[in-house]
Amino acid sequence: MSQSTTTTLGGSPLSIASGLHGRHLTRRLVQLYAGLTLYGVSSALLVRSGLGLEPWGVLHQGLAEKTGLTIGVVSIIVGAVVLLLWVPIRQRPGLGTVSNVFVIGLAMDGTLALVPDVDGLVGQVPLLALGIVLNGVATGLYIAARFGPGPRDGLMTGLHRLTGRSIRLVRTAIEVVVVATGFLLGGSVGVGTVLYALAIGPLAQFFLRRFAVPEPASDSAAPSSGAGSGSAALTPGPGSVPSAVATGTPEGAILRP
Repeated sequence: MSQSTTTTLGGSPLSIASGLHGRHLTRRLVQLYAGLTLYGVSSALLVRSGLGLEPWGVLHQGLAEKTGLTIGVVSIIVGAVVLLLWVPIRQRPGLGTVSNVFVIGLAMDGTLALVPDVDGLVGQVPLLALGIVLNGVATGLYIAARFGPGPRDGLMTGLHRLTGRSIRLVRTAIEVVVVATGFLLGGSVGVGTVLYALAIGPLAQFFLRRFAVPEPASDSAAPSSGAGSGSAALTPGPGSVPSAVATGTPEGAILRP
């Protein structure tokens, strides 16, 4: 594996301690944990809508149905297992990666304990719409914090790098397997699953622009020199966030329509 194809954060290989410095550190940490918490809340709202879940949510719900565990606990377990799969494909986690495993699952279970089931389309449709929009907000928040991808997104980009297949093909293949497996286990697939797939890319990209945190000049200059070489560097600054989200990065995996 060449250095040029290693996913980087601010020009250096990702690690749990990556990015824990700089004058915007407090803001970035707040964005990271607010985003991950909101992601768990939004996923729980999709569950309560009863109109279909996001791809990995279908798998989590199916496993929860079969094991008797809560969907949040299943999310944590699946996230940890996926993170272990990073080892053979030589992906390196960041603080956001490890936090993603635990915070989203805890936020899901907390929200499900507070929000009751909703009957009838009059209540289900608004709940579905709110869940999808909040998921876009959450994705923009935690991506812009620049603390590393979630376990599932890193798996996609790691397999993309390892196999040489396009990120679109790798993501589609993984999500088809995940949704099919979850559905067979009893997970909820419906109109919400389709709407989520169509809306999450544009929504996340919109909110990524809004929540982008400026990087120091020394960091923003380095990645731009490799923009034409195909290196997978993260965003150099708020003004160029959308164009800098390369196809082979975790951000590109999330933001693909």
